[in-house]
Amino acid sequence: MADKFQSIKGFYDILPDNTALWQKLEDTARRVLAQYGYRNIRLPIVEPTGLFVRGVGEHTDIVEKEMYAWTDALNGDKLALRPEGTAGCVRAVVEHSLTYNGPQRLWYMGPMFRHENVQKGRQRQFHQVGAEAFGYDGPDVDAEQMVMLARLWRELGIADVELQINTIGDVAERAAYRQSLIAYFEAHADLLDEDAKRRLHANPLRILDSKNPRMQDMINAAPKLFDVLGDDSRQHYQGLCRLLDEAGVAYTLNTRLVRGLDYYNRTVFEWVTTKLGAQGTIAGGGRYDSLVETLGGKPTPACGFGMGMERVFLLMQEYGVTAQDGPDVYLVNAGEAAGRVAPRLAEQLRNAGLAVTVHAGGGSFKSQMKKADGSGARFALIIGDNEAADATVVIKPLRDGGEQRTVAQADVLAALKG
Repeated sequence: MADKFQSIKGFYDILPDNTALWQKLEDTARRVLAQYGYRNIRLPIVEPTGLFVRGVGEHTDIVEKEMYAWTDALNGDKLALRPEGTAGCVRAVVEHSLTYNGPQRLWYMGPMFRHENVQKGRQRQFHQVGAEAFGYDGPDVDAEQMVMLARLWRELGIADVELQINTIGDVAERAAYRQSLIAYFEAHADLLDEDAKRRLHANPLRILDSKNPRMQDMINAAPKLFDVLGDDSRQHYQGLCRLLDEAGVAYTLNTRLVRGLDYYNRTVFEWVTTKLGAQGTIAGGGRYDSLVETLGGKPTPACGFGMGMERVFLLMQEYGVTAQDGPDVYLVNAGEAAGRVAPRLAEQLRNAGLAVTVHAGGGSFKSQMKKADGSGARFALIIGDNEAADATVVIKPLRDGGEQRTVAQADVLAALKG
């Protein structure tokens, strides 16, 4: 016997028993995004490596350690599997001049790839829903995206998620703060772990996000960026808070929230849960007003987020959310004549919009009825040679009670809908 192949570590199959719940997540996200005027954009999985180096940040963990990148053997191009969606979406907006006629609200869905530790809710191939709004410079679109996610959680049946927000100012404000933060951490260098020492001069704001318990008191006493913000950044933040208050969306100011990517400015936010252990962030994003220009476009204000679908899926399971993907009808048939009638009847029902599974492979009525029940179908239609001769069908409800009855084949559709 030949050796069996197995999936690569961190890359996994989504099996049929789980796809119904995945589809519910995907369909609900599509519907909610459409309600807010976001239009779908389909982006390639492979992009130029330089797009992420320039867009995400050369000294981020994604670029330094996690990106799947290679040199194309055919033409020498440096390519990468996308580790996140925003940079690719911005590339598409710039390449196709999508904001030429005005602002754009866009969304995408699909797999992303990062070479990182595999754990609950985190894989090397994972899936995200992302939304990006281009051409809006006020806090209203920031608030809109947070309110939109709050609606998504409600419609998915997810509770006990917390919105954390922060403002990280503009480029000049952050540059000045960066120097004071480096000076502070250098004065406490004996408390820094190896990861913090590596980030000290490349990306010191990320030290604020450290979970190392030995560093928490020192980090909590660090200078606060919020204290050095200019008037414009403060007004933007205050406007965001007012809009969230008016929408009835609760939030917490987390001054240590900085996000992991270089392109953010002003608003940053995360939706977090305590139900998934260390992997508590289920969606996060913020404003990135300079990224479009950084990637070759005209200055364009923008705001967006990414939602981790694996983590949201786990939360749906945690809260007992269910979904069925069974057919409307399972057509049980036994006998030569019944075997000829069943496919024709199934096609008629499919023409009327019903999902119909026709039993194949023979077997007794008892064994077929067991398969019908296991399929998740609402009804079993039963045809034996007697029913085939009489042009009748037995209808047996499988889910909602009701009496078994025999009807003419011509009346099956009306009986099912009735």
